[in-house]
Amino acid sequence: MKRPWLVALGIAAAVAATLSLGWARALPGMGPNDPALDLAALDRRIADLDSKQQADRAELAQMAGRVAIVHARLVGRGRAYYKLTRAGLLPIGGGFGALVTHAMHVERARRLVEQDISQQRQLHVRADELERDLERVARDQADLGRQRQTMNAARMAMQDELRRQQAFDRAFETSSGGAAEYVAVYGGAGGVAADMSGGGFAAARGRLLFPVVARAEVRPARREGTDGPGLEIRAAAGAVVRAVFEGRVAFADRYGAYGRIIILDHGSHYYTVSGNLDEIDVKTGQDVGAGERIGTVGDDGQGPMLYFEVRQGSRTVSPGPWLGL
Repeated sequence: MKRPWLVALGIAAAVAATLSLGWARALPGMGPNDPALDLAALDRRIADLDSKQQADRAELAQMAGRVAIVHARLVGRGRAYYKLTRAGLLPIGGGFGALVTHAMHVERARRLVEQDISQQRQLHVRADELERDLERVARDQADLGRQRQTMNAARMAMQDELRRQQAFDRAFETSSGGAAEYVAVYGGAGGVAADMSGGGFAAARGRLLFPVVARAEVRPARREGTDGPGLEIRAAAGAVVRAVFEGRVAFADRYGAYGRIIILDHGSHYYTVSGNLDEIDVKTGQDVGAGERIGTVGDDGQGPMLYFEVRQGSRTVSPGPWLGL
């Protein structure tokens, strides 16, 4: 078995070399989603990550101080150990007992240096773990942040769609008592004669204005996602769409398969629906006269056309006879 002082001499050179290069290593710098997922649960996950990040940063800041203490202690002990090993066999003149005592001091210094080296290594390993953990937390925070934005946008879109649905349904729930409640403003080319408009929308059956001021091709249609029956009135994109009878705008917005849509309340629970518009030129609650421009023909990818319906209450009736077709 090797004598303790020989073991000490064996590691002295390594300790001296390490000291000359510097013991301390600088710490590195700190650096889809299920639509039904509850936003509150996601916020809790984000809050947990924030707490984890704060805890890791606090521990890393404390560790910097601990590393500095261990480093300073290691440097002092390393120098003392180096001096002891440089003494070599000098104590031999004091006899065997002095030599043994010297060897014991060397061995004790070696153990203390090894303990400091081990502790410093553990601190650096833990610091690396914290750095990796902080990087992972930062990535998770970014991912959850994007997920939350997406979910919040989806929630707002759903609320907006629900608002449109409710507004669309309300448009057919109430109606004025008759056309006399409206102020006729005949802005379009031609209009329903005064004696006919006075009889209300029902009296104008078969003689309503044609809704598009342009050459058009008409065919019956029942579009998927709409109540129907209706008419697809194919005309040039941007052609003027007008009110077929005086009324009040009950709905003017984008809605489902109708695209941009205007619902006119003509009184006595009669309505006309003009969908697939490119532009909407009126606002909800606005009074319009027969022939007045309300929008323009749009194109949803199937060619420019106006989708037109007539309703009595919420029930859709065939619009052809109302237009005299």
